[in-house]
Amino acid sequence: MTTQQARPIRLPESPRTQAPVNLPQIIARQEEIFTARQPESRRMASRAGHALAGGVTSSWQITRPQPVWLSHGEGSKIYDVDGNEYVDLHGGYGAALAGHGHPAIVEAVRGQTALGTHFAQPTRGAILVAEQLSSRFGLPQWRFANSGTEATMDAVHLMRAITGRDLIIKVEGGYHGHHDSVQVSVAPEADEVGPADRPNQVPSSTGIPRAITDLTLIVGFNDLDGVARLLAEHPGQIAGMIIEPIMMNAGIILPEPGYLAGLKELLNSHGAYLTFDEVKTGLTAGPGGATGVTGVVPDIMSLAKAIGGGIAVAAIGGSAEVMAHVNDGEYEMVGTFNGNPLAMAACRAMLCEVVTPEAYQRIEALRQRAVAGLEREIARTGLGAHVVSIGAKGCVVFRDSPVRDFRGYLEIDDSYSQAHWLFQHNGGVFLPPWGKSEQWLISVQHDEADIDRFVGNFATFATAVRG
Repeated sequence: MTTQQARPIRLPESPRTQAPVNLPQIIARQEEIFTARQPESRRMASRAGHALAGGVTSSWQITRPQPVWLSHGEGSKIYDVDGNEYVDLHGGYGAALAGHGHPAIVEAVRGQTALGTHFAQPTRGAILVAEQLSSRFGLPQWRFANSGTEATMDAVHLMRAITGRDLIIKVEGGYHGHHDSVQVSVAPEADEVGPADRPNQVPSSTGIPRAITDLTLIVGFNDLDGVARLLAEHPGQIAGMIIEPIMMNAGIILPEPGYLAGLKELLNSHGAYLTFDEVKTGLTAGPGGATGVTGVVPDIMSLAKAIGGGIAVAAIGGSAEVMAHVNDGEYEMVGTFNGNPLAMAACRAMLCEVVTPEAYQRIEALRQRAVAGLEREIARTGLGAHVVSIGAKGCVVFRDSPVRDFRGYLEIDDSYSQAHWLFQHNGGVFLPPWGKSEQWLISVQHDEADIDRFVGNFATFATAVRG
């Protein structure tokens, strides 16, 4: 699996001023088309408002102009309640690497259902999955959880339990779930962030106590000097750092050469630990996630999303030194549904039968096809944008120069992303409806026709917004 950061198309104008056409007018027209195609979704949304808070099951499902209610999925496609078909490049925010209804996943889940869906006791499947994770990610021992939030929560607790220290370091703009310790500076506004060399600790929602945010120190991505400064300013007080090794809460931001290795060396030299949040990158960046791509093995790793083949499951891995504290009971890692046999069955099928070397070769060919097509249309239209992709993930960043941290991401005009999402949706391609450049996901069941539809819709969008 290779990493590619496309060469940016450099233009004399910035993304904020590049459009010679009326972008709000274009968006309004696409929103009209959007709602006209989905009258049943509109009725479902109206009905849902009476029983579901906000009319949806997660706040991230609230989309403009209305939520999209889905009926079913098959292979690389999903279908809404109005019968519209979409190439699914949303992929359940990165969870559907297997696509929909993959025979290996269906058979594994169906077979385990007949044997029992829950025991709160270990089963053979947990050993098989843990062995597979150890082989792929280079960490010897594992435990299981049920979501990325639970996995990163355990990772933070573990760092604090081992060191007896309260402070942790987190990257500005990084998302690690919705537990209190990491709900700090997830998506702060430009007027909240403070100086680049000393970012503010901004609570990411209401309900987060100030006493908690004070324990989470913020630093920019790719800022090794910033981490060194925090360690020097808080000697013997920092338990560790949690980070997406490839940042995926702000498009896709790649680590600069030496950054991740430097982090581990620096933190360990101060008695602190490095946690990789590979909830988004695990299996999707490559067979061994971002760890395999970069060659840097952290002290602790959190996985979720794609490892379950569409079933809710998560995992926490650690070095022998780290997991010794779980083995001897010093830190109790608990959960009624941890290692649930249904989830283990899906994980085993995913790791052993779905994400094979041949599957990754297929994904890589489709990635290259998508990137080449998008770059061709960017060059043709002179759109201020560039493509970043790695493994099964990719995104179009609506800025002509690369982004190295969250501050650069803040400069992007999100109206381009909204217009692009609408053009793709109305053209039969479902992308994640959140963020300025949320990633697409290529599953093992996508084909060339799916990618060509995606590129064709992008061409229509680029032509429209460039006049």
